[in-house]
Amino acid sequence: MFPRVLSRRVTDLLSTMPVVYLQGARQVGKTTLAKQLLQESVMEHYFSFDDPAVLSAAGHDPVGFVRDLPLHTVLDEVQRVPALMPVLKMRVDTRREAGDLLLTGSANPLMLPRLSETLVGRMAVLTLMPLSQGEIEGREDRWLERMFSDDSLTGDFPASQYLLLRVVRGGYPEAVLRSDSRHRMDWLLSYANTLLARDVREISNIERLTDVPRLLQLLAAQTCQTLNVANLSRETGIPQSTLQRYLALLDALFLLVRIPAWYTSMGKRLLKSPKILLNDTGLACALLGIDEERLARDPLLQGRMVENFVGMELLKQIGFSDRRLRMYHFRTDRGEEVDFVIEDATGALIGVEVKASATVHSEHFKGLRSLQQVAGNRFVRGIVLYWGEKTLPFGEGLWAQPISALWATTD
Repeated sequence: MFPRVLSRRVTDLLSTMPVVYLQGARQVGKTTLAKQLLQESVMEHYFSFDDPAVLSAAGHDPVGFVRDLPLHTVLDEVQRVPALMPVLKMRVDTRREAGDLLLTGSANPLMLPRLSETLVGRMAVLTLMPLSQGEIEGREDRWLERMFSDDSLTGDFPASQYLLLRVVRGGYPEAVLRSDSRHRMDWLLSYANTLLARDVREISNIERLTDVPRLLQLLAAQTCQTLNVANLSRETGIPQSTLQRYLALLDALFLLVRIPAWYTSMGKRLLKSPKILLNDTGLACALLGIDEERLARDPLLQGRMVENFVGMELLKQIGFSDRRLRMYHFRTDRGEEVDFVIEDATGALIGVEVKASATVHSEHFKGLRSLQQVAGNRFVRGIVLYWGEKTLPFGEGLWAQPISALWATTD
């Protein structure tokens, strides 16, 4: 079992909030985390709506089911019983006891009207993502914290010769545990097929299910590109209105991540379209039939997948951080861009550019210098993450650092 950094935050919130909703894609480890809390006596009772008997009981008599729930109960995959939501709301409104319920769900309540109209505002919401590299290695990922707090960067890091293995492996626990690449790909494809066949039907009225896997595969091939629905509609032959529904559905299932554009009222020439990432590069590679060897031979796809990989590692660290951080991307109408911009609650920010290259050059900092100029004194530092070993300065506030610095300790 992999220790999850987020478990501490779940425990802390249960000590003060009546309901905590732990959301995330299927198979990222929500049930495992919940059962760990049962073992630690943070929670005491467990019901899963993947159990047909429990699902039937809750659907037959939602009021009685919720009324009889003991304190400190876990309800797993709660989105499968929408009829429970208003009844749970009544329970929370009348009891308000800390740690009453831990709900887990594989659908985002903010994107599903039946869920969002009931418990939102009455519960704390946390998102569990696939395993971070630090969690796989058994250590905490603190890179983002250091970027906002350290005055200078130093140190050499282990070479990233296994980076592509990490990319094609991804972070789903079941995939990480499979050392054979064929078995891992088989599991990921089976996971995607099951998810799109079952969960899509449960939370939506999609007429043509065959379009959704095809769309997800196309998005995997075009990961880390800005979203242009009109172009996507032309490529797929899917009407824009239908395409928007499909994209919202993939968002709700946590398979897609939209990175909004960073801009300021002073930046009139900044583009504002979001950038799309897949939630896991292992899943993305499996959808495309890409293994480590083939990824090494395709520089374009390699660059996109490494960028997606880094972006998701950053989002996971944002979820672990005590700071209130948000992630964006930056692009001007002149083509200057920064892959990721992380901003804290005070407006201070760092820029991160990803280069799937063993060397780094001054021109790789073009976008970061543009961001530095636009952001002014809000700019803390800009970092080019590259496929090397050494941390190198490239001017005031600008650094190159190995990608492995995201999770590794210095040599």
